[in-house]
Amino acid sequence: MKKLLTLYLWIVYCLLYIPIFIVIAFSFNNSKYTISWKGFTLKWYSELIGNTALIDATFHSITLATISATCATILGTLTALVLRRYSFWANSILYGSIYALTVVPDIVIGIAFLIFFISLRIELGFIPLVIAHTTLGLPFVTITVLTRLSNLSENLVEAAKDLGATEWQAIRLIILPLLIPSLIAGWFLSFTLSLDDILISFFLATPEYDLLSLQIYSMVRLGVKPDINALSSIMFLITVTFISLSQYFITLRRK
Repeated sequence: MKKLLTLYLWIVYCLLYIPIFIVIAFSFNNSKYTISWKGFTLKWYSELIGNTALIDATFHSITLATISATCATILGTLTALVLRRYSFWANSILYGSIYALTVVPDIVIGIAFLIFFISLRIELGFIPLVIAHTTLGLPFVTITVLTRLSNLSENLVEAAKDLGATEWQAIRLIILPLLIPSLIAGWFLSFTLSLDDILISFFLATPEYDLLSLQIYSMVRLGVKPDINALSSIMFLITVTFISLSQYFITLRRK
């Protein structure tokens, strides 16, 4: 049984990572066509540096993902604390609406925000994208933090109050430090959702504020170019670095 589980695990890892390693390998391929190997080269990385449109779109996407993930983490954490700590008449409605947002198709959210901003005569671009991407990531942060809160004793805050702390001090000094792993996980999840989003961005982005996902989508319709492989490899390396650092700091904190 153990050997079967090990084999199953290796199959899953192969399905997940072999396509990524193929993309990384062909980013060094001295050929414009990814179906044949023509030798090792770094020229696609140098061409990527000279592709100002792609670099600008990457910068826009990273900036948008960072801001929206941060906003989603703050709002999602506050929402989770409210749902966990307080009971009021709209509690069940708020709880249900948070879970509903996780299953609503992105195209519905994109069209809804497009109609909303046009109705208010708000110019499309950066601000609408931040609001929409924050909304996209917020429910996932809330659920992640709620899961962590459900594993914590409800008596922690009351015990801190008995020792003279206010409720805000108890949350800030006791609850929030215990939530750090879930906060980091929620932030990275929101960041990834924002960086990968196409449908919502398609409705709200402008030519002046183009995003990487839309740039790549428009480019791959004519075939995958090697500079896209190079960009994907760099983004994968950055992602692995951030995840490794987060795990390192979480391990240090636990020790």
